[in-house]
Amino acid sequence: MLSEKAAVKYKPQLYIGIGCASFPAVNAAGDITGGLKGTKGTEGCEKAPLGSQVYGRTAWYQGKWAMMYAWYFPKNFAGGQARKRHNWANIMLWIDNPAVETPKILGASLSQQTLKPPKLLLVIPIRTRYEEPYQKMTHIHPMAFVGTKAIRQNRISRLRWNYTYEGGSNTSTRVSHSYTNIFSWTKTTFVYEDGTYQDLIMWEQLTDAARKALNSANFDEAKVPFNENNFEAALREAWPF
Repeated sequence: MLSEKAAVKYKPQLYIGIGCASFPAVNAAGDITGGLKGTKGTEGCEKAPLGSQVYGRTAWYQGKWAMMYAWYFPKNFAGGQARKRHNWANIMLWIDNPAVETPKILGASLSQQTLKPPKLLLVIPIRTRYEEPYQKMTHIHPMAFVGTKAIRQNRISRLRWNYTYEGGSNTSTRVSHSYTNIFSWTKTTFVYEDGTYQDLIMWEQLTDAARKALNSANFDEAKVPFNENNFEAALREAWPF
């Protein structure tokens, strides 16, 4: 299937710098994970016993081909600590057409949590809450692609250098589920270190039982971004153009 081939071709790597590894959220029988209590840091979630998983769903939206890649994490982190049970994170890649020989990446949208800061962080006098559910861009830095290396060239000021970029993929990005602000909840960002690939399963490849379970599952404040209830809204919110 054309859409599945494109999804595999553009599948990103996930780099875990802070927090849990990604876990499967549902099995073929439709059993939903219970997650892990939001305490004790990464205890119990540094490695997924049954292997990590990335979920995918694609669609045309306003003339662009959208590809969502989503990860489930059994704990949610803020302020350097595990705070809650359950978290979903995702990246939406936008390309011109999956049917052409060399599709062009047009933009990317990286999910970020809009939750209120935990009570212990409310006294921090800096911006700790993201107002929008996605950070959106129509240009992706070369270092965001798997395997790319920056080569320092000439100095252009006391603190600035010119760089060239060598090697690397032109389709697969590398993302991290981490902090850009230690006082905030984790968010999805591009990272300049290679991560690992997870097994990709598309929405259409899930069993009927698994899809039904994901449509009705309660992950507390974390929403399944690619289910029937939320995918259309995610496309609208992630639109970067």
